[in-house]
Amino acid sequence: MSTRRQVLELLSLSALSGLSFAQNTPYPDRPVKIIVPFGVGGLADITFRIFAEKLSTVTGKQFVIENMPGSGGFAAASALLRAKPDGHTLMVMVNGTAISKSLYKSMPYDPVKDLIPVSFAAYFDVILLVKAEGKIKTFNDLIRVAKDNPKGLNFGTINPGSTQNLSAELFKSVTHTPAEIIPFKSTPDALSALLAGELDVVFETYATSKSLVDSGKLIAIATTSSQRSGYLPKVPTVSELGFNGFEVVGWNALAAPVGTPPEIVQYLNKAMNTVAEMPEVKQKLIALGSDAHAGSPQELQKRFLDDIAKWAMVIKNSGIQVQ
Repeated sequence: MSTRRQVLELLSLSALSGLSFAQNTPYPDRPVKIIVPFGVGGLADITFRIFAEKLSTVTGKQFVIENMPGSGGFAAASALLRAKPDGHTLMVMVNGTAISKSLYKSMPYDPVKDLIPVSFAAYFDVILLVKAEGKIKTFNDLIRVAKDNPKGLNFGTINPGSTQNLSAELFKSVTHTPAEIIPFKSTPDALSALLAGELDVVFETYATSKSLVDSGKLIAIATTSSQRSGYLPKVPTVSELGFNGFEVVGWNALAAPVGTPPEIVQYLNKAMNTVAEMPEVKQKLIALGSDAHAGSPQELQKRFLDDIAKWAMVIKNSGIQVQ
């Protein structure tokens, strides 16, 4: 059964009210494994450990995390697709999954055809960071300094093809800001260069820069979502600062292998929505620099397909080498 057909079937199941989270529910009938294609301690890992704990409570069955980092997420996806599509093996998909469609010449799986979108878990922004003691202290300062500097500015990001890196590329294009984008191997390297005055702006997440922002050493001058975040409510978006339509949203989500019965996908989606609405979950994610949000499988699929198209164009226009 195709991904598109499964999503359409889910629409007809949305009215079902008999899906309950009781001990005698046929699914799940044993522990459910969620494969995280990253190491322990990252944002996706911590987010889904929070969700797994609450999903276990809500469903009465155990949800466990298995970390499978490396290989561009291919190892995790291969393990998922080797499993029986019965809802007992799931995988975390992220906005980077959408980017990978255009970043790699070939992949051992097709994320559009082989994955069934279940639910978001959380959204997070990329934020524009500047040194507190630097010449740029606001977004308007950034635009002004860029126009006054014939050599352009230096933007720091992590590796080419990352969400942060592509955010900087898109920002240059939309705002017509002259800048050189300098990639770093790690976030600490980029932030250290910013503090040392070697960069004008760094594009990063709040989760990775929280201590420096909270201590006042760095200033978040703008966020990239279409609306202000719950964890930085006083920081304006690039869109509201005059560049309508500019949007970059990072996200973590849950996926099932193709062939998973629609009623199981709907059950999981209902459980994810229940957990995402828990106040303590929302508070924990805000502390991590994320906004809890589940939504429908259709919403996740639309975001996924839209992001594939968006990042394909940015990768093509920026000249990033396809791997």
